[in-house]
Order: sequence, then C-alpha cells, then structure tokens
Amino acid sequence: MSTEVTNESGHVVDEAEFAALSRHVLDELHVHPQAELSLIFVTTDVMAELHERWMDEPGPTDVLSFPMDELRPGREGEPSETGVLGDVVLCPEVAVEQARAAGHSTEEELLLLTTHGILHLLGYDHAEPEEEKEMFALQRHLLLTFLAAR
Repeated sequence: MSTEVTNESGHVVDEAEFAALSRHVLDELHVHPQAELSLIFVTTDVMAELHERWMDEPGPTDVLSFPMDELRPGREGEPSETGVLGDVVLCPEVAVEQARAAGHSTEEELLLLTTHGILHLLGYDHAEPEEEKEMFALQRHLLLTFLAAR
C-alpha cells in the first residue's frame, strides 16, 4: 500500500505516524496492499475554499474525503481490488480547537479525523443513525487498536 503524506499546513505533523495509521486501517479492512492513498494537511484558507467548492458550505472544516476508484473493504483472504483510494484532506488548525473542546491532544484528534476520512473513502457514512453507529464503532475500534500497538 502506498500512502503519500503531504503537509502544506505549517503545523508540525509526524508523517510516519499518519502513514502507519493508514496502513493499519487499510490492513484491518483488507484493502489491497497496492491501493494508493493520499493524506494532505492544509491551512484553514485552503480548507475553507475546498469546503465551499465541494460541499457548498462556508468556512473551514476538519476533514474532507475525495474518493477516486470507489474501493470497498475486502474480507479475510479476499482483499479489495487494487486502485486509487483517494485523498483525505485535513485541517490541523480546526483540529486544534476540536481537540481542546474534547479534552485530548491535537495529534489524537488528527488521528481520529484521518481514520474517519479513510472510512468515508471506503464507502462508510453517518447520515442515518444506523450508519453512524456502525461507522463510529469501527472508527473507535481501528483507532484504539492502532494506539494500543504503538
């Protein structure tokens, strides 16, 4: 699996940590080992522009996901097809405020948002209560197993 991490935000980001998290999430969900993923950390100005352009909503947001080949999770012994998963765009400045409000570190918030964004690329959503329950439980499990292993 290839994960490209690009930091254009000016915020210090441990790129290896986010690549490792991505590997963990995609391995756990049986995504083909040759799938490609990009994580991009941006400023609030860039995020606000993307948020307005693609979601028609004003101001910056924490994370946006841009799927490419619409890959879905595989199963044990049956990985997904290979392809380009897509881009997860994160805004550390928004994450700082959210982390403060949630009572944890900015890095933990960014790890959570990265996991959340990858799940969106894989087709998970939280528009309906049942979808939200499933997605957030999986998100929590993936993040906790990653943190426990490091």
